Amino acid sequence: MQPVIVIAHRGASGERPEHTLESYRLAIDEGADYIEPDLVMTRDGVLIARHENEIGGTTDVAAHPEFARRRRTQVIDGESMTGWFTEDFTLAEIRSLRARERLPELRPKNVAFDGRFIVPTFDEIMQLAVAANERRGPAARIGVYPETKHPAHFTRIGLPLEAPLLEALARHGYAAKSSPVFIQSFDPANLKLLRGITDLPLVQLRENQLGSLAETAQYADAIGIDKALAGADCVREAHALKLKVHAWTFRAENAFLPADLRRGDSQTDHGDLAGEINRYLSRGIDGFFTDFPAVGVRVRDAFTRA
Repeated sequence: MQPVIVIAHRGASGERPEHTLESYRLAIDEGADYIEPDLVMTRDGVLIARHENEIGGTTDVAAHPEFARRRRTQVIDGESMTGWFTEDFTLAEIRSLRARERLPELRPKNVAFDGRFIVPTFDEIMQLAVAANERRGPAARIGVYPETKHPAHFTRIGLPLEAPLLEALARHGYAAKSSPVFIQSFDPANLKLLRGITDLPLVQLRENQLGSLAETAQYADAIGIDKALAGADCVREAHALKLKVHAWTFRAENAFLPADLRRGDSQTDHGDLAGEINRYLSRGIDGFFTDFPAVGVRVRDAFTRA
């Protein structure tokens, strides 16, 4: 039986601003099996790590008067979004920005790091992983779990994500099928395209409903699902179809925990995250995304020993 994997969701994002090298580095130090970058494109075709291509909430771009006129509204995947978009910036311009905490009300300690960290490229994240591998040895390579964000949108504007993603993985020694890589997307068309050009494991993301798992199994190797969908019956059905089940997202703040696992009176207080992870481990999941990888590793290891 393969061990359950701990996926550092945007790095150790409960302790550092998400999608920064410092967040990924801390996640590696805390023992995460995989680090998870969300990938978007710059105007000059460079993959960078941001939760969305709209960066008003995760960088200090609004404080840069030279970029004020680039604020605009566009429709992406059927949703109207207003702000500053990575595809309107070169990498050199992105380099002038600094990361900010995306959830300042819930994570005030992370706000102390605002303005200190750059927005990393995917190449820089891969370089971080390779450097960690040199310390850890070949038997404990850090895994990489990239998500293609809005792939149809980027293809439509002439900045497809797929080839640059695969080329970067290959450049850093992560091209073989046995490499510790999962590529994830909400877009089935994107995954089907990738299935035709790579043997790397693919993950179909689902948030509100599972859809047909039998159909998903024709092109994907795993499902990455909102934990609300990850019941024991779902896990059994997926496993019968040879699909792994990775659940998201496990966070310590009361705001994200069920009522019986909350502790204290504030939404920002930390509740019983370990208890919630254990519930899902008991259902047979194969991996989980967490903003607090140190907790995830500790709970997974104790569960495995038991």
